[in-house]
Amino acid sequence: MSAVNRGLRQATKSLHTRLPQRISQRSALPLLSSTFKTAAPLTPAALHARRSNFSTMASLQSAATTAPSPAGHKGYDPEIQDIADYVHNKPIDSELAFDTARWVFLDTLGCGLEGLQFKECTKLLGPIVPGTVVPNGTKVPGTPYQLDPVNGAFNIGAMIRWLDYNDCWLAAEWGHPSDNLGAILAVADWITRTNKAGGNLAGGKIFTIRDVLEAMIKAHEIQGCLALLNSFNKVGLDHVVLVKVASTAVVSKMLGLNEKQTADAITQAWVDGQSLRTYRHTPNTMSRKSWAAGDACQRAVNLALKVLKGESGVPTVLSAPVWGFYDVLFKGKKFEFQRPYGSYVMENVLFKVSYPAEFHSQTAVEASEKIHAQLKAMGKSAADIKEITCRTHEACVRIIDKQFKPMDNFADRDHCIQYMCSVMLVFGRLTANDYVDGSEAATSPLVESLRKKIKCVEDPQFTADYHDPALRTISNGLTVELNDGTVLPEVVIEAPLGHRLRREEAKPVIMAKYKRHLEPHYSAEKVQELLELGQNPKKLEAMEVDQYVDLYVSENSKFVN
Repeated sequence: MSAVNRGLRQATKSLHTRLPQRISQRSALPLLSSTFKTAAPLTPAALHARRSNFSTMASLQSAATTAPSPAGHKGYDPEIQDIADYVHNKPIDSELAFDTARWVFLDTLGCGLEGLQFKECTKLLGPIVPGTVVPNGTKVPGTPYQLDPVNGAFNIGAMIRWLDYNDCWLAAEWGHPSDNLGAILAVADWITRTNKAGGNLAGGKIFTIRDVLEAMIKAHEIQGCLALLNSFNKVGLDHVVLVKVASTAVVSKMLGLNEKQTADAITQAWVDGQSLRTYRHTPNTMSRKSWAAGDACQRAVNLALKVLKGESGVPTVLSAPVWGFYDVLFKGKKFEFQRPYGSYVMENVLFKVSYPAEFHSQTAVEASEKIHAQLKAMGKSAADIKEITCRTHEACVRIIDKQFKPMDNFADRDHCIQYMCSVMLVFGRLTANDYVDGSEAATSPLVESLRKKIKCVEDPQFTADYHDPALRTISNGLTVELNDGTVLPEVVIEAPLGHRLRREEAKPVIMAKYKRHLEPHYSAEKVQELLELGQNPKKLEAMEVDQYVDLYVSENSKFVN
């Protein structure tokens, strides 16, 4: 029974207990109406506290007596104001944040290029109407496409996220803040090309890569700070809601909207329909999880453009009684915040360096790689394993513990810790191709039997460390028992290679990953040019966006129809 229906039933029951038994429901109705007409108007706070005892209509009638008229001044929810203020007024002076953003930028573009190798991704890309080319539009890296900024944001966002290989942020809510690059790069490229052709978008702004990096830092911060203490997955919502909000905020500023207009656009992102996590979980796991971020990016750009055309906002979109986000979708809870907006998230973001695997499994896969080598040195293999215990953290158990669930498709496999560890233990590798239907790994009887022998057990200390702002570790420990009764020492990995605590160790591997993703698309000379440019911060940051994006255009891509 919904909260509204419960309130209605309770109000009706309360009314009946006050009425004489001889009064029929029909004669009671005027009294009910009279009761609400003569009652003193409730304040918004009192209404919120007592709304569970009233019907929906009662709440609306009471609110009508206290709410300002549409023409009057309406203050924005403070959560909205804080984001708009941050985007417009907070300078970013952290060189660590800019340096990290540069690595994230290169890594994210590389992940997008790698996604183009998969037909399930490329079939969704390109113009809505085949053959359409938008003059001065957004160019999509690795393709010949030139699109409007809304569709361009979808294309770039979808290819970035397709393989679940770009950066990651883990907290009460998890997500991938570099997903926002889909919206940021699409808008920066379109505005720059339009203005160079004589347009006057955003006051004639010509964006540089430095501008893109700053927008990335702020989008990371908005998404990450909202995620620190607020779990959207626990109410069934997908984390891409935060991509939509963060992208809307930074894109609004890029488009030249003022602070109030930016607040309007942010409210539109919150009132917009939010994605359910259904497509990430059995029995409905499917490829939408790979383009959900692209969808969030295109919605963000579309909403900001509507505000640019004069559309207003929804000032109390979060807090409005009955109809606001908190009451409708967040069980009446308000957002909590651990820290003010700055550059913390970019400075502490996690890179997926070694494996294209859901991040909660990264340390488990690394431990599996060590165990694979240990078994080989012993003259044994994965076939000699009787069982494995994976000591882990709560988020891992909730998201990717799928010991006995069927592996029906790519989306099932790349979000199953047992499958990913088994592939590493059997083959000594884990690549994106190992998730594909019909692949060697996906059809391996040994992988299938081994994954059912891996049991996950939550360690409360690992969970506490996961949420500790000073640690933010993603710990996993694997204990293997062999068929002959031998129990191998537990292999524990607390921080994956892409963690802040291992950042310097990771940088050469990040660059090697970027190079590996460039090579299928470009000549050796072009690959070398991009590598050298990526490692020259001053030259890269000063480069105009359209000129940089042009380096990635592939007019005759073998991966795009």
